[in-house]
Amino acid sequence: MLVRLRRARLDAVLPLLQLGVVALALRADNGWGTIAALALLLATGLYGWLRSVQHARLIFDTPTSRIASAAQGYVELRGRVQTLDGAPLHSPVDGLPVLWYRLVTERRHADGRWRKVSTRESDASFLLDDGSGVCAIDPEGAEMLVRRRDVTTRADTRYTQWSLIREDTVYALGDFTTLGSVNPDFDSRAQLRELLDAWKADHAGLLQRFDLDGNGELDLREWELARMAAKREVRRLRDEALAAPEAHVMRKPEGSGLYLISDLDPDNIARRYRWLAAFHLFVFLGAAAATAWFNQIGTF
Repeated sequence: MLVRLRRARLDAVLPLLQLGVVALALRADNGWGTIAALALLLATGLYGWLRSVQHARLIFDTPTSRIASAAQGYVELRGRVQTLDGAPLHSPVDGLPVLWYRLVTERRHADGRWRKVSTRESDASFLLDDGSGVCAIDPEGAEMLVRRRDVTTRADTRYTQWSLIREDTVYALGDFTTLGSVNPDFDSRAQLRELLDAWKADHAGLLQRFDLDGNGELDLREWELARMAAKREVRRLRDEALAAPEAHVMRKPEGSGLYLISDLDPDNIARRYRWLAAFHLFVFLGAAAATAWFNQIGTF
């Protein structure tokens, strides 16, 4: 079963909301109720259409990159997932190893209906290996589109778990960053200014380090000593960054950019967004036509 998780639940909830608004509009016994329902359908239809079209285009238009040669920024990766070093993650239901899970717990009430009690979702990072390198995937803030679904019932409690496990083939679309490398635009002068400004903010510490004659202020010679010490510090930081091993990380982009992690083929995901776009466009046009019709017959 296909389930959109976390922020992706909006794509599943929005159509249900629109159908509920249609039902309320049909039962509305006054003009204001109908106006409010149509306004909500127009707004959600337009928003859903724009959102779905944008996401479909992102998936179709973003080429798959290789981790070893991927550019910094928004990229698409595909590969098999592996565990990070450290304590492995285990399913809270059966204790089996997983890389990511979302668990919904439900209880059966006296009327026989299941009602949700809690939702748990792991936030531990895992590795994606595409053969050219490995990249740590941070699931925080991602839209998870995951197929694997296991249901376990124990007495009056039902557990539904979606999960990723080792060696699953995963598609990821998000912000790619290489840590431990130096930006080619590294500005030593800017770094020097920032460091000196930080030292100036701690006036007492600056005097303690460089006020050689103890008169409570720095003369030209003492200030030059401070500048030379700051230059040495900037060079040291740059050398340490150059010597550090590179680590690739994918995270949620800043702002409202799509961050998607899925074990589905990206073409199928994009087609699903196109179907959603068509549905939302139908809702918008239907609401616009109904508004024009009600206006024509003088209901409003």
